[in-house]
Amino acid sequence: MARHSTCDGRTRRDVLKAGVLGMTGLNLAGYLRGVARGDVQPAKAKSAIFISLGGGPTHMDTFDLKPNAPAELRGEFKPIATNVPGVEFCELLPKLAQCADKFAILRGVSHTLAAHDLGAKYMNTGNRPIPSLEFPGYGAVVSKELPTREDLPAFVAIPNTPQRAGYLGVQYAPLQTNSSPKAGAPYSVRGFSLGRGLTITDIERRQNLLKDLDTAFRGADESNELIGGLDEFSQQAHTIISSPRAREAFDISRESPAIAQPFGDQPFGQGCLLACRLIEAGVRFATVTFGGWDMHRNVFDTLKNGRLAQLDDGLSALFNTLAVKGLLDSTAVFVTGEFGRTPKINPNVGRDHWPRAMFCLLAGGGMKGGQAIGASDDQGMGPAGSPITPDAVAGSFYRALGIDFHKEYHTSTGRPVMIVRDGDVIPQLFA
Repeated sequence: MARHSTCDGRTRRDVLKAGVLGMTGLNLAGYLRGVARGDVQPAKAKSAIFISLGGGPTHMDTFDLKPNAPAELRGEFKPIATNVPGVEFCELLPKLAQCADKFAILRGVSHTLAAHDLGAKYMNTGNRPIPSLEFPGYGAVVSKELPTREDLPAFVAIPNTPQRAGYLGVQYAPLQTNSSPKAGAPYSVRGFSLGRGLTITDIERRQNLLKDLDTAFRGADESNELIGGLDEFSQQAHTIISSPRAREAFDISRESPAIAQPFGDQPFGQGCLLACRLIEAGVRFATVTFGGWDMHRNVFDTLKNGRLAQLDDGLSALFNTLAVKGLLDSTAVFVTGEFGRTPKINPNVGRDHWPRAMFCLLAGGGMKGGQAIGASDDQGMGPAGSPITPDAVAGSFYRALGIDFHKEYHTSTGRPVMIVRDGDVIPQLFA
């Protein structure tokens, strides 16, 4: 998969405290009473897939079109009906339109961080970034809270991810593939990197180093942290790398043509296919990064010439495959960029950064599909009513996974930090 850079290379905040509960007609107390009565579905997800649309996709030309807005805002594309009454998507997303009943579209998601790096940190952790602390990404938290089999990685990034382990520590960092599979071809585990440039060769060298250390320092203190750390890390990595279960999970050529064909032959679709296989094998968390959405110029040509077709193929096949394999109820899916893009088309026929209005897609894990939650105003400038905050989206995602997002962790210095500091739950997702 190609690596895509963004315009600013990677600001401060005005706090958005307003949540979605007032807009939905349910307050938090009412939601909790519903849980107690059994009116609200319990968490079902045992694993998750996170789709990162790096660069910030335009909401106005994908899932939140404004056909009645002035010409300088509305863009070139027409809306089409989905299989959910009253919900429309862009005409270039026909396959997603026909499986819209499998996911919820959140509109009017809003924050104020217009820089790529800061926006990505917010949307990949559910916590507004602060200089003094690196918050863990969703994958790191899920890895900690939902342990996986010893011979499988807990957290796999295809081909990479903005999510980090943060203060949780390197043991919860992602296993990055650094490449995407090719249609119909075996995908070798030996192409992996274990973060920060660490390769399989490095692991094997550490295995040999460990043997040398054992020989040279046989009488040394067995509790030595360096030797113990090398031993634990290298043994875990070697177990995963040499596991037949892991090798089979990563080999997309084993998938039946009936399942594989709808994903198409592009890197993003193949990454989605791999994510489905990994989840089916028992991996807890998989991310697929699809960059190139930073469209300050020629936005319509870029979207028409393959970008939206790739998104349509990959995402629709992912939702449908999870459903066919009986995995959608047990897999929470989260699709997002770091922000939306300006409603007003700029002189370069592009759209610029716009965090005040964006979309997210959520599915699986007991979250109710086939609905649009929230709204942007009639020109796509900002939320129509109370905004949906990234914190509330995070709280809902963790809720689907049965993770208490108010739980406190502790940093290496003993500082207590909640998983999501300002998190909440979007009641409509679980009603």
